[in-house]
Amino acid sequence: MPIQVRPAAVFEDVRAVIGPKSPTANVCWCLSYRIPSKQNNELRGPARGEYVAELCRADLAPGVLAYDGDTPVGWAAVAPRSDTTFARNRKIPHVDDLPVWSLWCIRVRPGHRGQGISHALITGAVEFARDHGAPAIEAYPLDNGNAKVDLTMAYAGLRKNFERAGFTKAADTTSTLSGHPRILMRLDLR
Repeated sequence: MPIQVRPAAVFEDVRAVIGPKSPTANVCWCLSYRIPSKQNNELRGPARGEYVAELCRADLAPGVLAYDGDTPVGWAAVAPRSDTTFARNRKIPHVDDLPVWSLWCIRVRPGHRGQGISHALITGAVEFARDHGAPAIEAYPLDNGNAKVDLTMAYAGLRKNFERAGFTKAADTTSTLSGHPRILMRLDLR
């Protein structure tokens, strides 16, 4: 059965992919770029999951999920840049004043990696942004060449995967992750 990508509107499915094994853990929940740093640091334990549950109930889902049948196997965070901390990030430049969307996190569940799910997630996130009127979408992946990347830090994605999806490098950044530079890549949706 082919991988399907749908809006992340079902909290239990989001939790299955990015939630902690222990509900009291202080894992990211993909909030670190979505909300201001102070708020991100104040949300602890179950409050983090509760915040994400609210996002899933909103009119605009907080991202997209990849499904293998009925099983959620991957996640991509995508939203208007103006609704994220990338709107004010000093390390990730703004190329212009276009109201772009940001795609900043891709996560594939263990046991499902190496099956093209990250590619399906990028494509699904692009379609989600396009369907909601985005004129362009940006990502901030690692420019790692052929160097190995720690899976924990690969959430930003890899340059080659975004190039495969039609994104092109739009700017350098001063951001690094796991020792690799991040670049700003963009895909025009007009």
